[in-house]
Amino acid sequence: MIETLLQPFQFPFMQSAFLIMMMIAVPTSLLSCYLVLKGWSLMGDAISHAVLPGVVAAYVLGIPLIIGAFCAGMFCALATGFLSDNSRIKQDTVMGIVFSGMFGFGIVMYTKISTDIHLDHILFGNMLGVGNADLWTAGLISLFVAIVILAKQRDLMLHAFDPVQAQAVGLRVGWLHYGLLALISLTIVATLSAVGIILSIGLLIAPGAIAFLLTQQFSRMLPIAVGVTMISSVLGVYASFFLDSAPAPTIILILTAIFIASFVRTSIKTRRASARA
Repeated sequence: MIETLLQPFQFPFMQSAFLIMMMIAVPTSLLSCYLVLKGWSLMGDAISHAVLPGVVAAYVLGIPLIIGAFCAGMFCALATGFLSDNSRIKQDTVMGIVFSGMFGFGIVMYTKISTDIHLDHILFGNMLGVGNADLWTAGLISLFVAIVILAKQRDLMLHAFDPVQAQAVGLRVGWLHYGLLALISLTIVATLSAVGIILSIGLLIAPGAIAFLLTQQFSRMLPIAVGVTMISSVLGVYASFFLDSAPAPTIILILTAIFIASFVRTSIKTRRASARA
């Protein structure tokens, strides 16, 4: 019985899956809290979809895929900011147009080239096929992003809550704004091999949303988000072995279930408090 329960930990490909998820859980969770507070959930979605043409272009040019993905993500973020600042169209509308256009462009590019990289692996990841290069890439990016976020935690928090006040106290709001966009792009690059373009947005939204429901203190949101993501990642990879399912969608399903449970819990507490009042 015990040997059966421990079986997933005995295979090298499963060990790599557990390891890469532990690494990317930290930066995605930390960023998720700021994205939820700033209302940037759609921005994360836009950047994640927009990296596809960059990945394809990098493959054609023979350069590392992460370079193409990062450049495409930053182009999407900058283009969205420029168009929203210089038109009457709202930012969420601009983001929808930009990311859908770039995603469509990436699909067209992919169909015009011959490659041994399967589109499903780009869109949904190939967690059970990650190699040492993927682990190093994810690990180094995750470490860098986590260090930057923790070092600038207070500045980013003030920028998320009140950008006007942040500018009034002398913070470089522009640097914080575009720095955060760069961190989002880098983090999506780190998640590509594990969860792909489509499902990376789940890791960038759900943890922060869950933490937001469970606490009203931002200082507690960060560790809660990280803990929830790590638990969901371990359970998702572990369960996928016995369910014979893909690990990434299983992890997202667990995060969704936790979000629903957190929402129900918060709703019940709110109703009870209203009844007592």
